[in-house]
Amino acid sequence: MSSVDLKAFFQERVIEAKNQFERTIDCKYTEFDTLYPYMSEHPQFFWYKRYVAWQELLTIIKLSKELDVKWDDSFTEKQIDYVEKKVLDAKVLDDWYDFANNEEEESSVNEH
Repeated sequence: MSSVDLKAFFQERVIEAKNQFERTIDCKYTEFDTLYPYMSEHPQFFWYKRYVAWQELLTIIKLSKELDVKWDDSFTEKQIDYVEKKVLDAKVLDDWYDFANNEEEESSVNEH
């Protein structure tokens, strides 16, 4: 039996799941496209693909929490809030990257 560093393993899985979810937000290719190539012909495909990636992310985070693995290092405060609430809706998809707040912060820094 190999000895695997579970904390590092789960931290990597969280980052992979986050990247996969973000690729669905950006309508980029994911493993899901390979599994269900016929789905791309249906309008509901992109929502379903995002939901699957969201569930994967939540599952990996849940397991990380159960194992006391720090999972939130690569997330913004707003993203952590979305994950904690566990509800995927249009607001999460629209605000996941939070560009508006970043622009406001940059402009207020430049004013001073």
